[in-house]
Amino acid sequence: MRILLVSSEAVPFAKTGGLADVATGLAKALASDGHEVVLALPCYRRHIPEEGRGEKIGQVEVQMRMKRVRADILETTLPDTSLRVWLVDQSNYFDRASLYVEGGFDYADNSERFLFFSRAVLHAARNLYFLPHIIHANDWQTGAIPAIVKEKLRDTEDFRGVGTVFTIHNMAFHGAFPPWDLELTGLPQKLFNWRQMEFYGQLNLLKTGISFADMVTTVSPTYAREICRPEFGCGLDAVLAECGERLVGILNGVDMDAWNPELDPLIPQKYSSDRLQPGKAACKATLQSELGLNVSPKSLLFGMVTRLTDQKGLDLISARIENLLEADTQFAFLGTGDEGYEKLLRELEQRYPGRISATIGFNEKLAHRIEAGSDAYLMPSRFEPCGLNQQYSLLYGTIPIVHATGGLADSVTEATPENLANGTGNGFAFQRYDADAFLNACWRAVGMYQFRQDDWQRMQQIGMTRDWSWNRSGRDYMAVYEQALTRVKSTT
Repeated sequence: MRILLVSSEAVPFAKTGGLADVATGLAKALASDGHEVVLALPCYRRHIPEEGRGEKIGQVEVQMRMKRVRADILETTLPDTSLRVWLVDQSNYFDRASLYVEGGFDYADNSERFLFFSRAVLHAARNLYFLPHIIHANDWQTGAIPAIVKEKLRDTEDFRGVGTVFTIHNMAFHGAFPPWDLELTGLPQKLFNWRQMEFYGQLNLLKTGISFADMVTTVSPTYAREICRPEFGCGLDAVLAECGERLVGILNGVDMDAWNPELDPLIPQKYSSDRLQPGKAACKATLQSELGLNVSPKSLLFGMVTRLTDQKGLDLISARIENLLEADTQFAFLGTGDEGYEKLLRELEQRYPGRISATIGFNEKLAHRIEAGSDAYLMPSRFEPCGLNQQYSLLYGTIPIVHATGGLADSVTEATPENLANGTGNGFAFQRYDADAFLNACWRAVGMYQFRQDDWQRMQQIGMTRDWSWNRSGRDYMAVYEQALTRVKSTT
């Protein structure tokens, strides 16, 4: 299958969030499975060095209101692969300090920038004779693509039968712009209506992608259900609920080249599910020593690498951490965020020397060492569309303690005796978002670690031996692509 995967960011070229990891991880998985994949993104000149941009393979021209705007299409490959990457090189739009914002404010012409990008990619596909079976767009920046394909291109010979898939990574960002920006899409005025592109008087590109795509996905099955409800849908819950079977949740995969205790160069001793010890114990002792914690194999070491915000559950942790210190426990925190939480963690570190470590900032090496050296991992997020750290933890034999929401509910199953016996119990999950429910889940972890080590080790094995890779997710996306093509055939 020929797949054109369009994203506003992708590692290692440009990244502000998880979208960049997903775009690259999925593209690599699809290509490794034998599909012909092109990954397209803007050429952010200040983020992508000239030597990494490849060579010019073509040029496109797009009518943007009263002007015709040109861009070069550059082609390179993803490092250490043969996967083709197209970079849309238009300096007026993409030679800037950051991808979307400057000085805390969105660029005023973001709609023009990314509508140009979306249209330029479609022009390039036609001009360069890469005629895909599937075009996979991501988030509001490419939300116009499904509409352009359905309303303008599907009647042409080159795009007849092409299917579109639109993935929502972040419901909070709608890509909402003034109604007159509809002209920048090249689409007719009749589409600016409450069922398709309009939302409270504005052009809404997230809604546009949802409304016109043949299939819509988001980053976990539970989150796909949650966003159909008002508390998670960010105003678009009714639009999403109307999708019915068009909306599918697929749990993101893990980059196994970067997160794998058998290969990880950033941890002091490698280990695997077949040979967990002495490697994991050595990682714990090293982490304790490096962070100034008491080097004690019997202490249950909780780790956390996160943004220090309420959304990540810091309100629950701050309310109950001193209760947990009544047991033989330790904590290793790494992150930045709200000033109040940064100050609190520093104070706790001073108040409980040898028991709490708080590193304010981010350090990739330390993030890996916390995953490998901790016994348990705290992830009590208020909401979490997918989450990756709980999957890293499972791969590293570190038991996750989570609030059962979004992707956390899809990846972590409570370690009841029944679930341990049937091979699904891999962590501890609490259903109600409050401090006591969180504390009870932590006490269950403490009890099992101290008194039921056989069950703890069984949990570790269950988590470490499940397939968390992008290959699994890639197979799920291929099923969605087939559904999209079936829908196109049924309507033509």
